Amino acid sequence: MTVDAQSFKQAMRHCAGAVALVTVGREPGQRTGLTVTSACSLSDNPPSVLVCVNRNASAHQRILEERHFVINFLNEEHALLALTFSGQKGVNGDDRFAFGRWTTGATGAPVLEDAVAAFDCVLAQELETKTHSIFIGEVQHVRAATTVDPLIYLRSGFQSVRNIHDPITLGDVDARRVSWNEFS
Repeated sequence: MTVDAQSFKQAMRHCAGAVALVTVGREPGQRTGLTVTSACSLSDNPPSVLVCVNRNASAHQRILEERHFVINFLNEEHALLALTFSGQKGVNGDDRFAFGRWTTGATGAPVLEDAVAAFDCVLAQELETKTHSIFIGEVQHVRAATTVDPLIYLRSGFQSVRNIHDPITLGDVDARRVSWNEFS
């Protein structure tokens, strides 16, 4: 049995994802990046992350050439920046860096100064699938903010975590009881 692409996409729209910009390039004029919800931690030994990048994206070949990238997780104020790096605003390549406040990371790649978290990586491994590559990055430097809320993508739109009602925390005894009872 096969699942058609539209059914798959419709189901995935119900899965919330953290929004990040993957950036690459050491020199102005040579930088590029894209918006993703496919980035996550992999391991803490060594500190590693992974991101899935479409092979048609401009950043894909640049990551392979430069052998580094940064995953910049966006805060709730960055929705327009996410749209810009997604290509929906008609801005391409290095011109995307005219928006936002950027600095240079340890690898030389662009780091968004007010990102929720930024993981500056060297490319450790690439795994190819039919349409995407999974890039595994060994983290060389990390920056994290403590006073901003992350931007998430859910049901075909950007959301703030503040819009999510009744959060369950690990410190909540009732929440733990509900959570553990569901697994029993």
